[in-house]
Formats: sequence, C-alpha cells, structure tokens
Amino acid sequence: MFESARLKLTAWYLLIIMLISMLFSVAIYDIATREIHSIINRIQYEQYREQNNGFSGRQGRSIPFTIKELQAVKDRIKLQLFFINAVIFFTAGGAGYFLAGRTLRPIKAMIDEQNQFISSASHELRTPIATMRAEMEGSLLEKNIADKDARKLITSNLEELGELQNLTNNLLQLAQVHNVKAEKFQEDVSITECVASALKKVKSLAKRKNITIDKEITDAIVTGDRNSMKEVFVILLDNAIKYSPPQSEIHITSEMAKNVVTINVIDNGIGIAKKDLLHIFERFYRADKSRNEEGYGLGLSIARKMVETHNGSITVQSKINKPARNALHSNAGGGTTFSVTLPLKTS
Repeated sequence: MFESARLKLTAWYLLIIMLISMLFSVAIYDIATREIHSIINRIQYEQYREQNNGFSGRQGRSIPFTIKELQAVKDRIKLQLFFINAVIFFTAGGAGYFLAGRTLRPIKAMIDEQNQFISSASHELRTPIATMRAEMEGSLLEKNIADKDARKLITSNLEELGELQNLTNNLLQLAQVHNVKAEKFQEDVSITECVASALKKVKSLAKRKNITIDKEITDAIVTGDRNSMKEVFVILLDNAIKYSPPQSEIHITSEMAKNVVTINVIDNGIGIAKKDLLHIFERFYRADKSRNEEGYGLGLSIARKMVETHNGSITVQSKINKPARNALHSNAGGGTTFSVTLPLKTS
C-alpha cells in the first residue's frame, strides 16, 4: 500500500516537472529558431537594399547559412533539449521518489500506529468478552444451577464488565487528550495542590500494600488544567504503587530551575528493563514483568500526552531491582523515577 502510493505520488511529481520542462523547452526552441531566422532576414534585406541603391560594384554580405545548415542547427538544438529533458526526467524521478517517501513517512507511521492501536484494543476487548461468554455458556449446560453459583457467575461477569468500562473510559480519555490544544488551558495551577489531590485519590491503594508516600516539594504555579495535572500524578503514583513491594516507600520531590519545575516520583519497585524503557509510553505496551498486574498499558501514554499538551515533558530512569529476603530492604539500588518537567507561569 505504502509503496504503491509512493510510486503514484512520484509519477505525479514527475508529470508536473516534465510538463514544465517541456513547456520551457518548446519556448527555448522557438526563441532560438526565431532569432536565427531574424538574423538571416536582416542579411537578406541589407543585400537587397545595397543592390537597389547601385552598389553593384561592392560585394554584398553573403548569407552565412544554407537551408541544410539551418536545419542542422535546428536539429542540434532539438537534440540538446532532448538530452537536457532526459537528465531532468531521471533526476526528477529519483528526487521525486525520495521526496514522496519523506512526504508519506509520517502518514505511514500514523496508519501503522492506528492499526496497532485497533489490534491491541480489539485484543483487550476480546479477552473479557470471551471470559464472560465461556462462563455463561458453561452455566447454561447445567440444568439446575444453585443460587450460590449463579451469584458467583454474576459477580465474575460484573468484574469483567468493570474492566471493560475502565478500558473504554481510558480510550475515551486518550482520544480527548489527543484532541486538546495547549491554548485551551489558561488557569493557574498549583503543583502542591495537584499532588495533594492525587495523594488522596491513591491513599487507599497505598494502604492495602502498607506503602508510605512522602513528599518534599516546593510549590510552583504553572498555567494549565488542574484536573489534567492531577490525573498525571494519579497515574504516576498508581503506577509506582502497583509495581512496588509491600511495606516500601515512594518519594515525591521537586526541583526548581529558571523557567521550569521538575516533579519526581521515585519508587523502589521492580524496575524496568532497558529494552522496555523506550516503549513504556506507547499505548497498550506493558513490560513482561507487569503482565500479571491489572491495567491495559494506557495510563503512561495518557500522562505523557497530558504533559506534552501543557508544553512539558516526562522522562523515566530505572534500574532492575535485585531480589532480597527482606521486603524492607529490597530496593538494592533498583526502582524507577518518573520526572515531569513543566514551564512555570510567566508574569
């Protein structure tokens, strides 16, 4: 598909260039031949005038071209123009093919990304649907299903429906974020307030694993959307809690520079392999170690897009955690740090 479109675009480039080249060639040939005929006509006119004025004793100017020589000159002009157009044809063809590839490359990348997105979304949707169908078909085979089993089936289906709802909500949120422009956000946002709101939202998750979260941040004001900023920190904290061992610690720190503020979310979790670091912000991407964890791999993609919409950036550094006997000392130099950098409000 891509190669076919590239060849078609190259053909259009080549057609346009050659039409322009041919028009110029015809114009050049016409001007050159007209000039030759004009010179011959002037010489003939001077000869005629000298003869009629009685200068017969004076040798008139002779015409420097015969008809055959004139035709030979025209043929040489045609041949030169042909070679020039041939060079233009092959040069334009190669350049057009290269430019067509450059032009279509972003489109191809977007189409490939969409296809991958559709494939991943379909896979994630198919799994819970298949599970519910299998459970319901199994229950139908039983002639007399007990109330306890029926309740268990309904509970399981509700859990699967909850997962489907979370997935669709994430997909809608991702679509909305991609359609939002930075100019839309004009309110002053306190980083301290956003982090505090995010901590309240993930408090119960941290409590389940007995994880302590401490923050040492200096308040900073940025221009943006308060809910989006809060959601970014919720995603990062949820991710840190999810992949941290029980009874561990998560730290939130900040660094102020001249025109930006950087907020770091640091955990002592399992860490991320180098081969996965390049892909963790991609939609539906999950590292092998995280396959057993809940989620669809959309959170970090949403967080990155939200930060970029606010003219900021998000980076990650990680080291694989070395296992230890005691969970309290299991970091062993491992863990992950997500850093969100945002421009400060300009006065």
